[in-house]
Amino acid sequence: MLTYAEALAVLMNEAHPLETERVGLSVSMGRILAEPVRSPLSLPSFDNAAMDGFAIRQGEGDLPVGAVFTIAGMQAAGDHTTAYPGAEACEIATGARVPDGFDTVIPVERCERDGERVRLLQAEKRGQNIRAAGGDVGQGDTALPAGRRIDAAAIMLLAALGIETVLVRRRPRVAIINTGSELHASGPLPEGGIHDSNGPFLEAMLATWGVELLARHRVPDTGDAFRIAVESMRASGADLILSTGAVSAGRFDFVPSALAAMGARELFHKVAIRPGKPILAARFDGGPLVLGLPGNPIAVAVGHRFFVAPVLRAMAALPPEVPSRVRLAESHDVRPGLQHFALGRLEADEAGRQVARVQRNQAAYRIVPFTQANAWLTADSAFGEVVDAWPLDPAHAP
Repeated sequence: MLTYAEALAVLMNEAHPLETERVGLSVSMGRILAEPVRSPLSLPSFDNAAMDGFAIRQGEGDLPVGAVFTIAGMQAAGDHTTAYPGAEACEIATGARVPDGFDTVIPVERCERDGERVRLLQAEKRGQNIRAAGGDVGQGDTALPAGRRIDAAAIMLLAALGIETVLVRRRPRVAIINTGSELHASGPLPEGGIHDSNGPFLEAMLATWGVELLARHRVPDTGDAFRIAVESMRASGADLILSTGAVSAGRFDFVPSALAAMGARELFHKVAIRPGKPILAARFDGGPLVLGLPGNPIAVAVGHRFFVAPVLRAMAALPPEVPSRVRLAESHDVRPGLQHFALGRLEADEAGRQVARVQRNQAAYRIVPFTQANAWLTADSAFGEVVDAWPLDPAHAP
């Protein structure tokens, strides 16, 4: 049986960066930049006033209290005037271009105006209250690196630079197939039925990645429904097919044999982890990668977090994720010989230092502890004094 590290290495050998495409800024939210964005201009593009006041002509040294200057005009935001030749001062608005030869802006509340003359009410430092051209980003500098996920802050910067389109990785095309004759949508349940929670969970997690969800099927444990669903997704150009359930060794665990019958090449089946040991990976030559996750909800969560997420990162050409190292607040016993994935909480101890605590009453079928956790904690064979901590949502991990 493969270790987690060995299984992940097999997957990474099968997961390749997707092609690139150029998209408009208005539809770029959540996409991954495929190349660095070079700034086409300096930002700010010109020296401008940081506040309303008076721009003062260049001189030597600081400005003494009581200094008087003659006002030549008014410089408002958006004005095209670039110079007031020979002028000592001009009134200026926040964001307005500082005219050539002026190097200091005095706030209006620290000035006393009398007609066309202004007097300083206190001594002032020369060079203050001016936002220098290129103070945010210089022309030709890297504004955003390749691999950056476009969020609202990135869109603000791109818009400020006047950039209309960006080169991004194509969105992965993913399909979900939930197996189980006992699974039902919300509403009254028949005897022996349960609500399907794995499908909605995976759909929600994939949405944070910005994937293109081709379909979400729920199929029974009998008949050709699984095969038909897989073939349909292959024909639709899926990059990744996720299934839940039917991967263990029971009478109704048909996924491994069904995939083999369709010509899929098994990459691995069963990994030395807990929960999620029966996980399966397969590849259709020239077609999608398939990850068969066990049916228990937390095993599905582990499968997504520690197998699906690394695949999606690789498809986006992102580097491998690196966990934080956190001190464990109290010991936690586990079964030796397995890689363990535990739900936990990162919090501060009495000294204000960050520590990790393992959630109580965890089991592969229990969902409530998942809702109370804020991190995944992992350990190889045993939880020692220090553990690896991972964000719950891998789409927003560094």
